[in-house]
Amino acid sequence: MANGQTYTVPPFQRDYSWSHDEWNELWQDILESRMGSGESHYMGYLVLQSADDKQFQIIDGQQRITTLSILVLAAISHLNDLEDADGKNEQRAAQLRNSYIGYLDPVTLLPKSKLHLNRHNDNFYQSYLVPLGNIPKRGLNASNHLLRKAFDWFKEQIKRQTADSGEQVAQFIEDVVDKLFFTVITVTDELNAFKVFETLNARGVQLSSTDLLKNYLFSVVNSEKTDEKELDALARQWEGIVEQLGGGKFPEFMRTYWNSKNPLVRQSQLFKTVRSNIGNHGEVFSLLRDLDTNVRIYRDLRDADAGSWQPQDFRHIKNLQMFNVRQPLPLLLAAYNRFGESDRDTFSRILRHISILSFRYNVICNRPPNEQERLYNNVAVKISEEKLTTYNDIANSLKPLYPEDDEFKEIFAQKTLDTTSHRNKRVVRYILFELERQMGNSDPEFESDKISVEHIFPENPEDGWEHMDSVDGEQYLYRLGNMTLLETAKNKDIGNKEYAAKRVAYESSQFRLTIQTAENYSEWNRDKVNARQRWMARQACGIWQVNHQG
Repeated sequence: MANGQTYTVPPFQRDYSWSHDEWNELWQDILESRMGSGESHYMGYLVLQSADDKQFQIIDGQQRITTLSILVLAAISHLNDLEDADGKNEQRAAQLRNSYIGYLDPVTLLPKSKLHLNRHNDNFYQSYLVPLGNIPKRGLNASNHLLRKAFDWFKEQIKRQTADSGEQVAQFIEDVVDKLFFTVITVTDELNAFKVFETLNARGVQLSSTDLLKNYLFSVVNSEKTDEKELDALARQWEGIVEQLGGGKFPEFMRTYWNSKNPLVRQSQLFKTVRSNIGNHGEVFSLLRDLDTNVRIYRDLRDADAGSWQPQDFRHIKNLQMFNVRQPLPLLLAAYNRFGESDRDTFSRILRHISILSFRYNVICNRPPNEQERLYNNVAVKISEEKLTTYNDIANSLKPLYPEDDEFKEIFAQKTLDTTSHRNKRVVRYILFELERQMGNSDPEFESDKISVEHIFPENPEDGWEHMDSVDGEQYLYRLGNMTLLETAKNKDIGNKEYAAKRVAYESSQFRLTIQTAENYSEWNRDKVNARQRWMARQACGIWQVNHQG
């Protein structure tokens, strides 16, 4: 921290939250870099916002910076406790304070700190930790209690590491400064900070764009001198929303919510769009109320097990999870808000329609998602604006996305799904279960371990499969026509045997789909795979079918 520069945690960023596990991990990293390999330790990204290169807001990295500041204060406190006959420890403490903490005004003895924390932590930090006065242990909020405990913990570690040597204490802090390093990104405004977050998050570096959005919204409210109790209530509402979603999921929820009511916005433009549309106290409170209402619906749409769905709805939401499609979520959110409580049958019909459409469009035909996302957004906005008020209206609006029967059958008849992928294996299982329901008027338990997917031409063929040469094997192994349902015990018994032996087991299966395979095909080769898959495609066309006329 250079002279004259100050670093501030924005008022509405989260409170200090590190505890023993994080302190200890940091400490072990320090010891390893100092006494082990001697290599520097990388502390990750530090994102700062500044217009003048003197005053910086800590947009990401506040927990790490705050903890390092506490570590230095603990070292200064230990120096103050040591005997100091020649005054050198006093000099060392003063030098560390001036370099890394700030200084005490010689007249008022008030701290002039380099670091300022958020609105819940800064008073405790400036009043007790920075001046190293009598630090209270009672009457603290949870985050200030963690600050105090962190100070005590690091002071004890420094005592053990440096004993009673002031020289060792000073050297220890200098080593920490030399060995720990950040990647520092400085931006000029919140919009640029958000772009940094989205770019890095897309590359697997998780930075908290959620906190940035929160800080903007709360700063809008605070600029109008809102009552502190009202701010606290708003903060609790925000934290409740984030907690329901779990870590890192808020930006996706925010975009889904926004696209359920407004023209399509990409993730990279989300913050800019929100900032352009939400600019005063009333708009922030309205947005937070709406987010609070929608977060449970969104969570339940993303995770069927989290909600209390009716059986038919539960099945379709589970299917959408399995297909791993997110493009319909804004439409489903809008549809639930419009019909979910007042006309549940209409919502259920829309949900079924989306499930079937997603199977045709995404799973089988593998069409590009961009066109799909645009149309879903357009329909979602019209539902929210009550321009589409019936199932028929909505179904007809979605018709451009619906692959027609001829295209669907043709692609289905050639479809290959590699079941070494967990997702593909579940999709194949789903397809086979739906075919079985269509044929046998039965409803086998999808999650049952007693039912398995059987590859007729096996993945590791034994003698008797010479006619399926290596080229045929690679080409036909994961074709849908080469797979069926079989009791797990029978599947283990027949293993990779020749078709004649497998056929006997198929004949005694409980599954009509498998019995029919044994009845219709006395031998198994690529022509039989093709014939069976063409038959499956014809059945599929009827199973995954919607009526656009209602």
